Amino acid sequence: MLLLVGLGNPGGDYAGNRHNIGFMVLDHLAAAHGFPPFREKFQGQLSEGEVAGEKALAFKPMTYMNESGRAVGEAARFFKVPPDRIFVFYDELDLAPGKLRVRFDGGAAGHKGIRSIASHLGPDFWRIRLGIGHPGHRDKVTGHVLKDFTKVDKAWLDPLIDAIAESLPLLVAGEDEGFMTKVARLAPPPAQESPAKEEVPDEEGGTPSRKADPDPD
Repeated sequence: MLLLVGLGNPGGDYAGNRHNIGFMVLDHLAAAHGFPPFREKFQGQLSEGEVAGEKALAFKPMTYMNESGRAVGEAARFFKVPPDRIFVFYDELDLAPGKLRVRFDGGAAGHKGIRSIASHLGPDFWRIRLGIGHPGHRDKVTGHVLKDFTKVDKAWLDPLIDAIAESLPLLVAGEDEGFMTKVARLAPPPAQESPAKEEVPDEEGGTPSRKADPDPD
């Protein structure tokens, strides 16, 4: 069984935010692969279907980004999904807009949603990092991630999400390099230069933490 997770913040105010690209991807994956409507379960929204003949769960935690691990951990334990069958889609500041990278295990690099999931499941799960670009300085990060994608962004965002849905069977078959290659071919990232970025390590030695993720507490 697969557990496909998209990270974001719940509610209409955040729906179009760059920080919610994980939710956007999950919604499209579920629709593209014929999943039924999401229902409320495990502190999140869950839909059950199939990908490449394998039973799959599409899951969006509704705990807010900072507490994603509570919901993901509950779902993973209930369905007894092994770490190598958990795939998490989320925004990545350190990748240029439209770029995608896949990695199994590793650190959180300042991403509070990933940090929360690792605290509940350990570091061993698949991370699908979706580039949203860096605003150039740590003081601008909050405004960048919690603002909506622009019309210009849509030119690369929509093809990227379509490409991920089409290429998903490669990812779940363990062909992560093939998955990345196919996505890049179907949705080439826009040619642009990222702004110069001030590198200020967080407490884990990663990129600057996002300090303003909405938190119900």
